[in-house]
Amino acid sequence: MKFQKTVCDISFAEKVRIFSHDYLKCFIYISNFDSSRYLFTKVLFSKLIGTSQVLEDFLDFHGSKNSKNWYFYRELSATVRHLSLGGYSQTHILNRLDFYELPDTRTFEKEGTATLYFFRKSLRKLAPVILEEAKRLNIPLPEKNYEMDEFPGIITGEMLEYDIDDIDKDQQKKSIVNIASEFLSIAANFDPIGFYEPYKFEEMLKIVPEKVNEVEMRRFEMLVHNLQSSFDTYVIHGAYRYGNRKLKELRGFFSVVFHLLQMIGRLLHFYERHLHKAGYKSIYKKVQDRLSSLIDPEELLDRTVNYGLYYICHFLTTGKELAQEILNENIERSSIKVGVPVKLGFHSRPSLLVAKIVQHYGGQVELCVGKDRFDASSVLDIQWAGGKIQKENITEVVFEGDVRALKDIEILASVNYGEDTMGKGIPLPKELNYLK
Repeated sequence: MKFQKTVCDISFAEKVRIFSHDYLKCFIYISNFDSSRYLFTKVLFSKLIGTSQVLEDFLDFHGSKNSKNWYFYRELSATVRHLSLGGYSQTHILNRLDFYELPDTRTFEKEGTATLYFFRKSLRKLAPVILEEAKRLNIPLPEKNYEMDEFPGIITGEMLEYDIDDIDKDQQKKSIVNIASEFLSIAANFDPIGFYEPYKFEEMLKIVPEKVNEVEMRRFEMLVHNLQSSFDTYVIHGAYRYGNRKLKELRGFFSVVFHLLQMIGRLLHFYERHLHKAGYKSIYKKVQDRLSSLIDPEELLDRTVNYGLYYICHFLTTGKELAQEILNENIERSSIKVGVPVKLGFHSRPSLLVAKIVQHYGGQVELCVGKDRFDASSVLDIQWAGGKIQKENITEVVFEGDVRALKDIEILASVNYGEDTMGKGIPLPKELNYLK
């Protein structure tokens, strides 16, 4: 069935008034306040997101990107949408911070509050510009203003009675293992982006967008969102006040990371699309310059990198120990006896492949040689064991631990750990493609 487009007789001028009405009403409301401390609630951010979205869509449908007269008004609506989405995520983080049960969050809360102030300050600076641009375009301003009680905060001093208990929910160990493993995998993949000292502005310009950009952050956002969704579906469906504390603390780590990724994704999109490259037309450059005078690119990148990105790295790193602990408590354990690599023993290649298998799954695996036990996730430990194996002329060893890793080690051992008797590499079975 073909979609039927509805075309009506209402003029563009009348429709732009309709689609601008609530949007402009928000900025009349914002412009009437000297302080933004109690002004920007999640309800107001939500209103700004919705009204700017439909206005931007309306303007784009009518060709505003190719209209010198309307392009700036269109870009202002896009700016409002992305700043409001970022502000909404940051407000959510600060509202939920106590429930996340994260360690030592005083500095994080302070930096988060400064970031929220950046969003509020930026939107307040936009207010008179947006209203003036609407006047220039002969868009009538709303006669009535919003009242403050139409945008209440969500926090009260009360909590609802806790009478749905999720303590005895069937927490499938397989799901817990998969989630803990995925958290460790995401943290490992994020490591190359990690840093420990604040970047200066000149340094930030070198990594954004070359290394840190919207596409990469959106990819990680989706991975963490999937992780959170799996947790809420298969592990703990309920709230966070009671129940298994370790599991709920782990959720706190990836929840705050998810919302930080949401927030910096919006800032990176705005920077890359609206401030970084203006295109070849002079009107685009003029609008970019005007937006840069309203939204400071240096402050925007500082909040993106030195707050958002820094704390994503921080919480992924500090959450590793808890994820590892939960993983090792829930993995199915077993042991296998396999042969030692023929001729050359556990030299660099076999040791590296075994370690990569164990690291891939994240669970504990040990290489047992007599009474000695070696960490099978460490290449050096395996090579250390290899020296003992060669010295004592041992031909078979035992691996103990995570059955997922043991299964793949067994496959690896069946092809002499990926090499012939001369030490030359041979193709690995398809089950081990992730080792390539």
